[in-house]
Amino acid sequence: MMKHVFLTGSPVVGTDMAVKYASYSLYIVLVTVNGFYTEEVRERGRRVGFDVVTVTGDRGRLSRVSSESAAGRPEYRVGQYAVDLQSFESLVLPLFRDTREGSRRVFVIDEIGKMELFSQAFIRAVRQTLDASSCSIVGTIPVPKGKPLALVEEVSGRQDVKIYTITKENRDSLCDDIVSALQECLK
Repeated sequence: MMKHVFLTGSPVVGTDMAVKYASYSLYIVLVTVNGFYTEEVRERGRRVGFDVVTVTGDRGRLSRVSSESAAGRPEYRVGQYAVDLQSFESLVLPLFRDTREGSRRVFVIDEIGKMELFSQAFIRAVRQTLDASSCSIVGTIPVPKGKPLALVEEVSGRQDVKIYTITKENRDSLCDDIVSALQECLK
């Protein structure tokens, strides 16, 4: 039986907007929605990093363009971005605590990507939430390129996961299908 919905697609195709649309649509019909999104941070028109934003609006640093480690902490890097693992974990990990209680709950994970996967605690929390009986996930995973990400492969191979591939051509028409699929997951 399908329980979770994940979206994938090329960068800038609209997977994050589809997840936000689905989350908001479920919230309107009295489903408890929790979780997080990642958003670009821009300065003078140039992308300088990414923030993590909870569905309630709390914001924390995920990464910034940097050639040095932040505050002397060990540096985790993806391309030109230094990942602030401490900031990410302090904002995101507490959100997972609410996934084990109650009914009609949806947990948003935007996204399971290279930056987020530096956190072993995040990986464990995602696995626990996938197995939780009272919670469905709507999330995003990257399009496979190069060496596969273990957790992304694990999620993709689960029998209780439906994956939608978002393109510029189908992104508007798929949003209602995604919401319907999530509503079925919650029955």
